[in-house]
Amino acid sequence: MKIVPKIRQNICLTAHPEGCRAQVREQIDFVLSRPPIDGPRRALIIGASNGYGLAARIVSAFSCGADTAGVFLERPGTATRTATVGWYNNLAFEDEAREAGLHTFSINGDSFSSEVKLETVRRIGGEMGPVDLVMYSIAAPRRIDAATGEIHTSVVKPIGRSYAGKTVDIKTGALANVIAEPATEDEIVETVKVMGGEDWMDWISALHEGGALADGALTVALSYVGPGITAPIYRDGTMGRAKQHLEKTAVAINRRFHDRGVRAVISVNKALVTRASAVIPSVTLYMSLLYAVMKRKGIHEGCIEQMVRLYRDHLYAADPRPRDPEGRIRLDDLEMREDVQCEVAEIWRSINAAESGQVAEIADFRREFLRHHGFEMPGVDYDLEVDPR
Repeated sequence: MKIVPKIRQNICLTAHPEGCRAQVREQIDFVLSRPPIDGPRRALIIGASNGYGLAARIVSAFSCGADTAGVFLERPGTATRTATVGWYNNLAFEDEAREAGLHTFSINGDSFSSEVKLETVRRIGGEMGPVDLVMYSIAAPRRIDAATGEIHTSVVKPIGRSYAGKTVDIKTGALANVIAEPATEDEIVETVKVMGGEDWMDWISALHEGGALADGALTVALSYVGPGITAPIYRDGTMGRAKQHLEKTAVAINRRFHDRGVRAVISVNKALVTRASAVIPSVTLYMSLLYAVMKRKGIHEGCIEQMVRLYRDHLYAADPRPRDPEGRIRLDDLEMREDVQCEVAEIWRSINAAESGQVAEIADFRREFLRHHGFEMPGVDYDLEVDPR
């Protein structure tokens, strides 16, 4: 079949297998163009098929030479329907890793489940040996509690008051008004249950109990803060509450596994295109403006650049860069630069004040969004029919 992008409500419903392979190869080439990093020997990436998780796996394998295990939940393709983008990404990564002589295995399943945790522990024990790096990069709309079977659902809502703002249609660049009513207490609790740190702790506990976590292991979870203009819908909202819980969990992991030398770290990363971020009201508009400003200034980074910097300058540096007062790594430093935020805020104000219904700055964000799903990759002939399976 000939595969084209199908975008509805800022969700891309299709992915291109050859385009995904090309963008994975592009990330690997970037890593190989930089000096190798003396990093982990055996890495587990939870949420390994997209975005930051995929980039972390690529850096672990191709810059550090590590054996890698990846956990994710993706859907394979059929004769008439494409796979999810992460399915194609993982196929491409595994092919490239094996060709390079790197040991890797992947588990496709619900990372919240006890079954997937036990299977991962079993395979680490049989195929790799205890891991010395655990990257936790999960963004999920729902979670089935492994103990009770109860389904918990996350929401993106403000807390305490309603939020009125604008969002942008990725496909057309058209602006639309958005109103989000404040979350109920139950919705806040549910979102923390899904997106907070409980599952991260469960993973570290399962690895520890199964003998699959090395003494002195490092575990990293990814967070986001963002600017004041998105705070009502993000950092001060339900997602921010979940991120606060995630960040507190790092302290709890350090305390609980202190005798094993396990170190838990939070990395606050830059706003980037992911399947999750593209549907957050107003954040899509903010990222569109941010991309345009940072590219104009020559300081834009994608997931792979961020992960190289995380490993090189922070996690495995002889002299790591300073952390913030809360002990977090700040990879959002370029995003949060005063000149960048002032310029973004100025465009933000002009857009909200203007009568025009279009956002001219959407082009860079749209291109990145499409590339994330395997489209608009150089060297790929999109007129050719391909097998989506």
